[in-house]
Amino acid sequence: MAGELRDGPDLAEGADGVLPSQMLREAIDAGWVDGGDYRIPDSSIQPASVDLRLGEVAYRVRASFLPGTDTVEAKLKHYIVDELDLRDDGAVLETNRPYLIPLIESVALPAALRGRTNPKSSTGRLDVFTRVITDNSSRFDEIAAGYRGPLWLEVVPLSFTVRVRHKLALNQLRLLTGRALLDDDDLSDLHATEPLLFRGGRAVPGAELAVSDGLFLGLDLRGDAQGRVGHRAKPYAPLLELAGVGAHDPDDYWEPVLHEAGDRIVLIPERFYLLLSDESVLVPPHLAAEMTAYDPTSGELRTHYAGFFDPGFGYDPAGPLRGSRAALEVRAHDVPFVIDHGQPVCKLTFERMLVPPDKLYGAGIGSSYQGQVETLGKHFRRPPDR
Repeated sequence: MAGELRDGPDLAEGADGVLPSQMLREAIDAGWVDGGDYRIPDSSIQPASVDLRLGEVAYRVRASFLPGTDTVEAKLKHYIVDELDLRDDGAVLETNRPYLIPLIESVALPAALRGRTNPKSSTGRLDVFTRVITDNSSRFDEIAAGYRGPLWLEVVPLSFTVRVRHKLALNQLRLLTGRALLDDDDLSDLHATEPLLFRGGRAVPGAELAVSDGLFLGLDLRGDAQGRVGHRAKPYAPLLELAGVGAHDPDDYWEPVLHEAGDRIVLIPERFYLLLSDESVLVPPHLAAEMTAYDPTSGELRTHYAGFFDPGFGYDPAGPLRGSRAALEVRAHDVPFVIDHGQPVCKLTFERMLVPPDKLYGAGIGSSYQGQVETLGKHFRRPPDR
């Protein structure tokens, strides 16, 4: 990674925001994000992020770690238990065991540019816990401004034993500069003129908007006519092939979750749930969003493992679509936990784009979850009545 950086997208002094798809292409052409021997395909470029692909080998490690003042490779050698080849048929990753995988992509960022990573939505919906590690760092998923070096992905399947393969994308990289985050006043003012949250097809009234370093979302626990509100992962399910889109029978992996009288559910400790937000989210082209966990009980509840929402999520320039509901990954810790309909469980933060992207989230680019009414990810065949 030594040497001068090649010219990439123009990062004007004082610019604030997230790099859009067209600038990400320029960053890739300049080598700021580099696939080495494997060209980064245009299909890896999303409206506000780049997919990160698995390398050729996975290391089973005895514990998760951060490198601190060392490189990941130097520290890794103390914790390797086994080495798995991800080429050809791939390798099986067992539940509740940490694996560390070098990613194909590396970065060489200019001093004004930093990065943040997040699991892809389909990864989070499978309860596969992932986070990126960089050299000389004490933080997960944060890539320091000016960082030049490799990227490593920690992978821990929690509910299902999975098979992964070389070049599979489980995570995404977002690049940003300056002060991108909208504050509470920005959000309230914007929602008043360009609504970001809807309920029942109507904009959530400003007086009902819960704003605190982001917009809070609640759960839809009224459900369908049968009282189904989502899905709970089954224990001891079959092997799940992560390259198998639409290939798996959901009944092998999931059981339905029904609400109780009063539109509530009781979460079983350490079981994984897929539920839908009560509100619908609209991310306009000039913004990107990220879901963050909201912890109302100091650790008893974890929500939303996959956080990036691209420009265009829930957006339709023609107008009929007024937001899309968010699929929320939920797990209670330690004790059974009651959640009522509409109870806030997570928070959506919004960031400025440097400029709107040249492609938006939606069916036109193969996005899987626009207008979703079902929480299951793309790996599962859709139930005929949903």
